[in-house]
Formats: sequence, C-alpha cells, structure tokens
Amino acid sequence: MGRSVSCQPRNVLLLLVILVFAARAQENASESEASGTPEEAAPPAKKATVVDEDFDPSHENWGSYYDPQNVFCGNFDCYKILGFDYESFGKIHPDKQEITKRYRALSREWHPDKSKHKNAKERFVKISRAYEVLTKEKKRIEYDYLRYNQEAYFVKYGTSVLWSYAPKSDLWSVVFLIFIVGNIFSWFSQKHRWHMVADRLAKAAIEDWNAIQGGSPESKQLREEALSVLAVNETALADAAEATPAAGNSKKQKGSKKVSAKDKKRLEQDALVPIIKALVNEMHDFGGGFHKPTWRDLLIVTVARFPFVFGSGLLWNTKYYIRRLLKKELSEDEREVLTERAVGPVCWDTATDEGRQDMIKKELWVLTNLADWNEEQDVKKLTAAEQKLYYKLKKKGKLDKQE
Repeated sequence: MGRSVSCQPRNVLLLLVILVFAARAQENASESEASGTPEEAAPPAKKATVVDEDFDPSHENWGSYYDPQNVFCGNFDCYKILGFDYESFGKIHPDKQEITKRYRALSREWHPDKSKHKNAKERFVKISRAYEVLTKEKKRIEYDYLRYNQEAYFVKYGTSVLWSYAPKSDLWSVVFLIFIVGNIFSWFSQKHRWHMVADRLAKAAIEDWNAIQGGSPESKQLREEALSVLAVNETALADAAEATPAAGNSKKQKGSKKVSAKDKKRLEQDALVPIIKALVNEMHDFGGGFHKPTWRDLLIVTVARFPFVFGSGLLWNTKYYIRRLLKKELSEDEREVLTERAVGPVCWDTATDEGRQDMIKKELWVLTNLADWNEEQDVKKLTAAEQKLYYKLKKKGKLDKQE
C-alpha cells in the first residue's frame, strides 16, 4: 500500500513530460506542412526585369528633371541617363543589380579611354553620377520623392533655386553714372522751363493779346519792337524795288486786287512771327528762375550749393524770429524778403525798381494788403471802360453787396 502511493507521483510526472514533447512535435509538424521544405516550397514570383537585348547604349534621350542646384543629375533624369523609363516602371522598379548592369553597358560605350565620341567625357560623368544616385538607397528615395514635389525641393535646398545674384557693380561707377544722367536731366529741365515762358510770350506778342487774354507789358513791348523791325525791313524792300523796277511792273499793279484789312493783318502777323521769335530767343532770363540753362543749373552744382543755401536761409529765419521776439522794427532787408515771398519770385523779378518799392511801401506781407493788391492787379487787366465801371460800382458800394 505504501509503495503504490509513493510511485504514483513519478508516473504522473513522466506522463506530463511525454505529453509536452508530443505537443511540440505536433506543432513542428504543422509548421513544416504549412511552409514546406525548401525543395517543396513554391518558387517566389519572378521580379520584372529590364530586357537588355533591345537597349541602345548610344541613346541621347536623357529626359528632364527639376534640379537647378545640381543635387542629383542636374536638369536631366537619372533614370533616363541609364536608359530606364520611370513612368513605365509600374509597381516594380529596377533594382541595384539591373542598374549596375546598365551602368557597365554604358561605361563600355562612353568611357573616355575607350570611346571615340567627342563628348564622351561629359556623358561618362553624367552616367557615373546617375549610377551613384540610384544605387544609394537614401539618395534614390529622396530623388523619387522630389520628382513631383518641387515645393519640397524649394524648402530643402533654399531660395537660390529661383534666382541668382548678378555680379556686384562698382559703387563709384554707379554714382558717376547717376550724376551724369542727373546733370543731363537738370539741364534739359531748365531749358524746358525757359521754353514754356518764351513760347507763351511770343504767342501773346504775335496775336497781340490784351490783359484779359493773358498779355503783359513785356508782350506789348516785344510786339512794338517787332513792328519797328518790320517797318525798317519793308522800307528797305520798297527802296530796293524802286531802284530796280521790273519790266511790265506797272501793268501788274493795275491788274492786282486790293488786299482786305483781314488779309493785311494776317500777312502782317505772318511777317512778325520770325522777328518775334528771334527777339524772344535773345532773352536769356525772364526772371523767377525761368532762364536759359547754364552750368549753375547742373545737378552737381545744385547739390554742392544746397548746404550753403539751406544754412543761409536757416540763419536768416533765426535772426528774423529773434528780432520779432525782441519786438524790433522790420529792417529794409526783411521788408524786401517778405514782399518777395508774398508776391512770388516771378512777379518780383519782372517788376521794375519803382514797382518793387511801391510793393514794399504797401506792406504786402500783411494778408489784407496783399488781397487789395491782387485785386488791383486784376483790375489792370480790364479795359478802360470796364475799369471805369468797376470803380463806379465800388464807390457806390454795390460790389460789396454783390460779394
């Protein structure tokens, strides 16, 4: 009874060991049935390979690729350089073995030591670069990824892919060129200013404008000078005609028609045009800065004089305001400058000495006095009858009521 009890645990332990080995054996058998032996296993699917029988190593179709930084194969397609077509790969791309095979075939064709082609060296460099890119796993993955993602290329390799900096220009050459152009422009600009006043003055003199039309004492004086020159010329022509009478001249005069007053005025005006233009061309300065261009009008001179002009103007204004704070009377120089500022440089320069003194006495820097003076200038442009009516209405106070 004691032995049977002691031997029972041993039998159970032995039985458990047998069961474990049996379970492992059955598991290994099921795995072998599922996978099979190397000899009995199904052969793997054949990978699509590139047929080299139809490959032409002398091909020149290299395709194109967005690579302005020459990170890979420049503007050419690395696949096309080696004779592969990326678009027709399908799901399976050429592996490293196929790429190496193509590289060797192209090397035999384009190696500089073996090839007779003129551009063999350049092409061989490209072929080697394409082989290097496509046989490095990371480089090839990046190349395929950036193929249709130009924005990613732009982000990774910087903005220089969009433009390139031009070579730096010499600073002094640029400054010199700017000054030359500026001087030419300032000279022609001043000439244009002079022509504007000259053309208007000539037109006013030729057409005999009155004050309302825009005529001035200068235009009237210019027309009188031109008429005197024309009279002298006509007298000289008449004397020459009398000295050399032509045959049959008397008959022509008898048959000639009388010239109307309108035609006579038109002929006189046509004769005055060249005379007035010649007289205006002799006027170099109309005042107020409207003069023919000189070396003083060049940009370089203006720039050189600017500190002096600015400094003197600042100094004058400083003295003026200090004198006002001290409540001193205006000096002669101050009265003259204030009057010129009030009426403008053109009016001041074209006025006579008596006219300037009259403007200074009227204290035109005061706004009310300036308004009265401007009114007087407008009245002077009216005809005599209009001026008489104006003063009559003003005396009766009707103009103030109308305003």
